[in-house]
Amino acid sequence: MRAVTPPIPAPELAESTFLRALRGEPVDHTPVWFMRQAGRSLPEYLAVREGIGMLESCMDPALVTEITLQPVRRYGVDAAIFFSDIVLPLKAVGVDLDIVAGVGPVVANPVRTLADVEAIDDLTPEHVGYITEAVRALVSELGGTPLIGFAGAPFTVASYLVEGGPSKEHAKTKALMFSAPEVWDALMRKIAGIASAYLKVQVDAGASAIQLFDSWAGALTPEDYRRHVMPHSARVLDSDLGVPRIHFGVGTSNLLTLMADAGADVVGVDWRTPLSSAIAQVGDRGVQGNLDPTLVFAPTEVMLERAAEVIEAGRAAKGHVFNLGHGVIPSTDPDQLARLTEFVQSYPL
Repeated sequence: MRAVTPPIPAPELAESTFLRALRGEPVDHTPVWFMRQAGRSLPEYLAVREGIGMLESCMDPALVTEITLQPVRRYGVDAAIFFSDIVLPLKAVGVDLDIVAGVGPVVANPVRTLADVEAIDDLTPEHVGYITEAVRALVSELGGTPLIGFAGAPFTVASYLVEGGPSKEHAKTKALMFSAPEVWDALMRKIAGIASAYLKVQVDAGASAIQLFDSWAGALTPEDYRRHVMPHSARVLDSDLGVPRIHFGVGTSNLLTLMADAGADVVGVDWRTPLSSAIAQVGDRGVQGNLDPTLVFAPTEVMLERAAEVIEAGRAAKGHVFNLGHGVIPSTDPDQLARLTEFVQSYPL
């Protein structure tokens, strides 16, 4: 695959409110974007995805471009998040998996042995040429709006590979971690390498920031995270990407200090943790979050009152990016998110 020169960034991109906040610089308003802002809550998304599988959608550059742009057009958010799926890099390197409606990612042959790990290929740019194409198209379309690239964190991706699909207890994952440390270490190194390469492809094509997303890290004790997971997430975050990094996990109130130490410019905070408590835990870093996603179903005045509390708490951080404390719920009224976006962007600092 021949080298492709990334598009020339819009002159105003580096000084965008979102990137300034990630760098801890003064901003004229609190920047806002939403995890899963491109997705099932949007009627235009449902229309373009009709009859097309999730992974198939993620491999179509034109469709990825359109879906990523939809919430930027509708809400005027301060950043776009690249539309993809957490297991796409695994599919790209040949892992036999599919995303089953109502279930989630399902892996045909779960990882159990060192041989299973060694059978997984490393990711190269040639595996994901459609990602490069989509990111380049998006950067050209977005102009001064930054694009966030993302990847699944090693523990979360390992859980899918070991469990064979989503799990509440992660029993098989932890059993492998505790009983076969050499297999676990090899698997986590493999996934960290894939995630690093996947993020580099996105950044090389023009993404302005990245987010490492750890859906299941909250299932771990701090000591297990520190010993068995943190070094591998740190390897991804320490990659020479040259862009701001966000590190987000779900249910990680007891892990925030460790997640910050794993490396990131900004630590994402879910809705369970008061933002003031999170700021005290993450040190000299920014924070992202953390309005409860269900508050969009409350009366508008209640939602906005709680949003104001989040913004006020964020003043104490090195930098603050407003977001929900997890992804947009599919049944969310898009008009409520539009009201929320306008409120955050107009809130006096």
